[in-house]
Amino acid sequence: MIDPPYNTRSAFSHYDDNLEHSLWLSLMYPRLELLRELLTEDGSIWVSIDDNEAHYLKVMMDEVFGRVNFVANVVWQKKYAVANDHKTIAPMHDHLLVYRKTDRWQRNLIPRTEEKDRQYKFEDEKGVFRNSDYTCSKSFEERPNLYYAVIQPNTGEEIWPSKTRVWAYSKEEHLRHVAEGFIYWGKDGLGRTPSFKRYKHLLRNQGVVPQTLWLHEYASHTDASRKEVRTVLGSSSLADDFITPKPEGLILRVLEIATNPSDLVLDSFAGSGTTGAVAHKMNRRWIMIEMGDHAQTHCQPRLKKVVEGEQGGISKAVNWQGGGGFHYFRLGETIFDEYGSIHHNVKFAALAAHIWFCETRVPLANRADSPLLGIHNDTAYYLLYNGILGDRRPQSGNVLTQAVLDSLPKHSGRKIIYGEASRFGKPRLEAENIVFKQIPYDVRAV
Repeated sequence: MIDPPYNTRSAFSHYDDNLEHSLWLSLMYPRLELLRELLTEDGSIWVSIDDNEAHYLKVMMDEVFGRVNFVANVVWQKKYAVANDHKTIAPMHDHLLVYRKTDRWQRNLIPRTEEKDRQYKFEDEKGVFRNSDYTCSKSFEERPNLYYAVIQPNTGEEIWPSKTRVWAYSKEEHLRHVAEGFIYWGKDGLGRTPSFKRYKHLLRNQGVVPQTLWLHEYASHTDASRKEVRTVLGSSSLADDFITPKPEGLILRVLEIATNPSDLVLDSFAGSGTTGAVAHKMNRRWIMIEMGDHAQTHCQPRLKKVVEGEQGGISKAVNWQGGGGFHYFRLGETIFDEYGSIHHNVKFAALAAHIWFCETRVPLANRADSPLLGIHNDTAYYLLYNGILGDRRPQSGNVLTQAVLDSLPKHSGRKIIYGEASRFGKPRLEAENIVFKQIPYDVRAV
């Protein structure tokens, strides 16, 4: 679940939400590509957005995730009161664009509500049931086998479906329903239209299929979310508010449908920390990423209160009593400067960890203190950078020469060596089973 800047041209303190359209697209596209790579094969992504960029975002996500992996456009009623001073048509909703990584993703059913249970208002000796239509919208020409007479048991009358419909069940199934007592003919048993008895205790599950329209009674609203944040942080200042906050009730619905206990939830636009707060209360593991100061002013104190057992938001609904914990990390030095070169502040260990992860997609186990970063799948990775070979001038050891190669820890298999330059030609590199990669040009961003 991510809640990126909406690009509404109304800049506010916590996000630059006043980007040009093309800049907004260029901001979002690489992030969506990266998020797709981070998703598990049975994972899904939910992106909240309003009408300013919703349709462009849909096209962009079609490209990144594939149109076949589009799941739904959920319309969430974010407001319960109309802005009567609005000059045109007052906006009342946001979108949640939902995509899966692959067809391995399976949605959960949502818990039944009292309103759904109230539909089961009839009862007989077998239990509580509701009645449902016994016909379907097919014509005789389409399904002639479903057009037949049924007998009203108390009057003996033949009952036929209407001219534009047929029975929903074959004649064989209907006879079985009669034998097993699944046909309902009204309270007095004299009705002229049969219906099917759906017993509550025979449901395959006790859940409800999710739908694409989420009213505020079901998924809360932005007014509630502001109150939630203010209550937890002990603030009543409008200046501390987010313009597009998300209530805990909304995230609850998302996680009910998309995740199971102990699943890992990622929010790379953490904002005020709602996703982490809800995931924690619902026994999900979570990672939140936030580059703004509100990581410190909003997210961290909010999650501390959650761990302590605060009772706002969804706490009572999920019987949250507190517990658990979290780690708070800060980003290290920026690897690249604005010109695409390695930033002058980056030390050997930081660049080594970055290169190792880009090559192997696993973290470097220990802090690098040798030009040999490690061996992965029988390939040895080396980094010549920032005086690691012990020379006085940091740059002088960054060139692959025969003397430098002789000084490196040995490996008989394939070798990938990062450095400023190489004095070996292509035939010599091939003979030594070396792939040379030049800094900074061959250092990837991710």
